[in-house]
Amino acid sequence: SKYDLLTVGECSGVTIEEAKKYASSDNSELNMVFQFEHMDLDGDEHGKWTLKPLSLPDLKENLSKWQTGLEKAAWNSLYWNNHDQPRIVSRWGNDSEKYRALSAKMLATCLHLMQGTPYIYQGEELGMTNYTFTDVEELNDIESKNAYQTLVRDTKVYDKETMLAIISRKSRDNARTVMQWDSSKNAGFSSGKPWFRVNPNYLTINAKSQVNDPDSVFNYYKKLISLRKEKEIIVYGSYELLCPEDENIFAFTRTLNNDHLLIICNFTDKELTMPYELEEMVRKASSVLISNYKDASKLLRPYEALVYCY
Repeated sequence: SKYDLLTVGECSGVTIEEAKKYASSDNSELNMVFQFEHMDLDGDEHGKWTLKPLSLPDLKENLSKWQTGLEKAAWNSLYWNNHDQPRIVSRWGNDSEKYRALSAKMLATCLHLMQGTPYIYQGEELGMTNYTFTDVEELNDIESKNAYQTLVRDTKVYDKETMLAIISRKSRDNARTVMQWDSSKNAGFSSGKPWFRVNPNYLTINAKSQVNDPDSVFNYYKKLISLRKEKEIIVYGSYELLCPEDENIFAFTRTLNNDHLLIICNFTDKELTMPYELEEMVRKASSVLISNYKDASKLLRPYEALVYCY
């Protein structure tokens, strides 16, 4: 194209073969597509309206299918959050005070070290969390209101408390609370009345408190972005999944010519022993490219993310 632009298709239900046609490097339709398969993995017979936990092997299988399926044929869009998805740190991370920042950094590492273009949704780079809804009247999202009517009032599948817990985990309204700029009124979003509610944790989770903090989620995202600009292997390297059946660890390699990266992410709040396959690779590593812990350990700590050069 003679124009300096980027095109992205929001393609719900798209297959690998269709994505190759829409976003092929040899054609001119789109630069990349958004697919939604990984966002449906923690659903059940009630769709998204469930507290069913994520199966990590399922997530690894799905994302790996897209990584290898589009390699050298088309381009991946990488995302955890958008305007229709709840906050990832509350969904597949851990939004407790103890682990929020660590798990937000881990999830960012896992995504940004894959092949494709990472998307950062407003507040994701701060580790913004879901909102805890205590009454259906707090909702604005029509999808959530209709689900409450159907599953609580009409069919009585859930009681009120259970459904509100599910909504607090899965509702689109979680992504639509106002951006948390600082600790002033309305999180610095507006001097007037915001269109939607403010998450009460804006007093501690906000941009102003993180910009100058070298250990913040915000500055960790900056490091990941810088690495993608510095290291061709992160952009162009081939992908290979390791330990596919492991229920706690997401590990994969990136390879470009003679350069190799090993990415290990602990998706749990437990200390884990490194699987033998990974331990052998770690022994051969020359350095740690990035990690969300400051020091080293023989164990894989809760929500630890490690990227090795080897």
